Amino acid sequence: MADTLRRLVNISAYGVLQEKLESWFRDYHVISCDQNLNRCCELIELTAKIQGQLFTILNFAAAEGGHYAGVDTLKTRLLPWLGTCFSMARPAVSDDTSLQLMQDSALKEKKIRELSMSHDNNMQKMETQLCSTRLQLDSVKSELADVQLELDNTKDKSATTLLATEDEILQLRADMRAAHEQLEVYRRKVEVVDEYERQVRLLREEVSYLTSEKSLLQERLSRSRSSSPLPRRPSSPLRSESPTRAQLTQSSRHARLLSRFSDLYAVERLEAQSLLRRYVDDLTMVQKIIYIAAVGSFQTAKLAYRQFKLRVRKTLSSSHMGPETLEDAAVDYIVRNMDLYDVQASVNDVINAMNVNPRISFPPEVDFALVSSLIRETCRVAFAMQTLDPPLDLAFSSDGELFNDNKYRRSYDSEFAAPLVLYHVWPALMEGDIALIKGEAVTHRGALWKSRSRSSSPVRSRSLSPSRALTFNSVRSKSPGRLSASWL
Repeated sequence: MADTLRRLVNISAYGVLQEKLESWFRDYHVISCDQNLNRCCELIELTAKIQGQLFTILNFAAAEGGHYAGVDTLKTRLLPWLGTCFSMARPAVSDDTSLQLMQDSALKEKKIRELSMSHDNNMQKMETQLCSTRLQLDSVKSELADVQLELDNTKDKSATTLLATEDEILQLRADMRAAHEQLEVYRRKVEVVDEYERQVRLLREEVSYLTSEKSLLQERLSRSRSSSPLPRRPSSPLRSESPTRAQLTQSSRHARLLSRFSDLYAVERLEAQSLLRRYVDDLTMVQKIIYIAAVGSFQTAKLAYRQFKLRVRKTLSSSHMGPETLEDAAVDYIVRNMDLYDVQASVNDVINAMNVNPRISFPPEVDFALVSSLIRETCRVAFAMQTLDPPLDLAFSSDGELFNDNKYRRSYDSEFAAPLVLYHVWPALMEGDIALIKGEAVTHRGALWKSRSRSSSPVRSRSLSPSRALTFNSVRSKSPGRLSASWL
């Protein structure tokens, strides 16, 4: 008996029964009727097993007490309980009615089973349809994702194609502009070639005229020598047979120099501007650098011409004999020997002057030698212009001056109603008081105030770095302008 009781305690039968009751209570309204009945039958079976174990223990306990021990307890408690549980009350209806009710109950249970089966079949069909619908929905979603991906790819390709097309259009426009500019340069060069051909024709005519004049002069010289008792003075081997060459070529040189000055503005200036823009972002500063370079080149070339002319006069004064004046002979010699002009020395002087000019600035890693090509060509043109009669020069100008429509034209970014000049882009070429070629200037309101504010700011000179000083000293060659009598 003790072993049976111990096993009943160890398996915790009533704890398991309590857990099953609580689980059934929680799921009672969720699960179906059949499941509820199965739960109830399971609990009844578990209760019957527990009662069987208890009856076994009751039997062992009664056997241990003998024949009379526990009889009162069995009589007062067990037997009345068993009589109450197994007694059946008499039904209040007749046997026929009870059979009818049992038949109706059986029919209802049959209908309920049929309805349950049909409901289960319907649920299975609906679950099958739901699964197929979900599969269709998944396929539609995958197709939609593929279409969206294809649409995105198409959009990306279209955007890439559009960008490529825009880049090609911009490149073609840039090429077209470059082609137009190149065509304009070629057109100017063709015009220059035509001008050179015209000058060649004029020079040929002058040569023929000079040849005839030479023959006449030789006849006169031979006559004068035969009739004159004075001793014959030897002439210089390099002296010109035509002392009036400078006057005879005045018109052709004048036209050629005007055309060359226009080319400086249209070609060399733009090339220098595009080169400077790689290092200086401010267009205003670039234009000021080019203008100061052009003006400085003219001033340096004029000074070099005066010095060159003085040396030529000094050299020719000892051997000069008419009929032209010493001044005309010096100019004629300079016209014939323009290659003796030391243009590199003038270029170095202009760059040195620009390095200490407070109006312009430049990045320290580069120097003004970038515009040496423009300075060199401007010096040559300015030097040749001094041989004309009258010589050509640049118009005097200053920032903040009153705009003169006869000398300058406004740049595209100017205020056309402004009366004062903010700064100059290109100088005007003058012959006396007459402007032969107009310059270019930028006009803005308040230009006088701006120029005064700049002039009142502290002046900072731009000194040369050691590398620049070495560069200028190395490239400065010895001037060939120091003439000697043997050259003349």
